[in-house]
Amino acid sequence: MNGLRVIAVACMWTMLFGSALSAIWSKHQARTQFVELQRLQMERDQLDIEWGQLKLEQSAWSTHGRVEQVARADLRMVIPQPQEVRLVQTVASPNAGVRP
Repeated sequence: MNGLRVIAVACMWTMLFGSALSAIWSKHQARTQFVELQRLQMERDQLDIEWGQLKLEQSAWSTHGRVEQVARADLRMVIPQPQEVRLVQTVASPNAGVRP
């Protein structure tokens, strides 16, 4: 009976030690994942800021004034004179607007 008691106490100590190690490992994993979550949230915030800046830059580069400036300076485009403008009339197909 005494030997059985010693074995039971040894098993209980082993389970207690295993449980303590599991709790420590679990807490470590939670902290590691929380640090990773914070890093990813910071990265997301930085990407959101960069996205906003890129949208502002895109809107600045695509204004009518900027497009006209590039057309005149880089592409040497000019507004045609009224006598240079030709209007082209299209003939509507009898099946125009009908979907199969």
